[in-house]
Amino acid sequence: MNWVRELVSWITSISGGDPVMASLIASTIAALLTGIGAALVIPLFFANKLESTESVSRLLDMGLGFSSGVMVVASFTSLLLPAIDSAGFTIPAIGFIVGALTIHVVNRLLPHEHLFKGYEGPTRLKGKIRASWLVMMAIVIHNLPEGMAIGSSIAYSIAAGTVTAIAIAVQDMPEGFAVALPIAIARKNPWLGVALGILSGFSEVALAVPVAAIGAAASGLLPFILGFGAGAMIYVVSHEALPESHRTGYEAEATLGFFAGFLIMLYLDTMLG
Repeated sequence: MNWVRELVSWITSISGGDPVMASLIASTIAALLTGIGAALVIPLFFANKLESTESVSRLLDMGLGFSSGVMVVASFTSLLLPAIDSAGFTIPAIGFIVGALTIHVVNRLLPHEHLFKGYEGPTRLKGKIRASWLVMMAIVIHNLPEGMAIGSSIAYSIAAGTVTAIAIAVQDMPEGFAVALPIAIARKNPWLGVALGILSGFSEVALAVPVAAIGAAASGLLPFILGFGAGAMIYVVSHEALPESHRTGYEAEATLGFFAGFLIMLYLDTMLG
């Protein structure tokens, strides 16, 4: 894991100790890996491999499980526990509840569509927005808590927050693939899928940077912000990611992915954070 230490050192050095700049760099790396994951549909599309729904579903379920494992550990070790250590239980717990409720409201008001769960959002908008944009919006909702996690954890500690960002960046690859895949299949256009995948990835940057700025400028708010990010991520895992990963009959693969993501994030956070 020397490369992880070197990346942490590089981001810390190039940012000059500024958490806002470090958050910009780290979240941009995460966005780029989302784009790399999305780009995986291009060779599969031209090799006619996307017609095998069984293998695609298995891969997606494992990726969702992996993402869930990373997010669960990051919520506790990188967000909740540091917040509780610095401010006690009450403020982080309030932030946790508010974060979950906020994503719940966004989930209800913002039209989006999951691969297997289908459409969610205002009924009046159903059928009026292209399916490709609805799928992208589902991933954007998924990415917003991740952007907040990167920004708030880096505001707390650049070194530890960068490790969190690295883990989130790794699990962003299957998310990018999940955005691009249905678009490539439905529209017969992998390039559009990649473009929307990249766009969804940069939603993390859009939230990570201002959250880091707020956390750095008002350190008293940081325990609440850390708790908020944790609540938002746990909501996404419980309400979206894990249920989605168990809808197509590949629960074993999803569970394997969950344990892999859980252990990798735990290792990164405890050994390198």
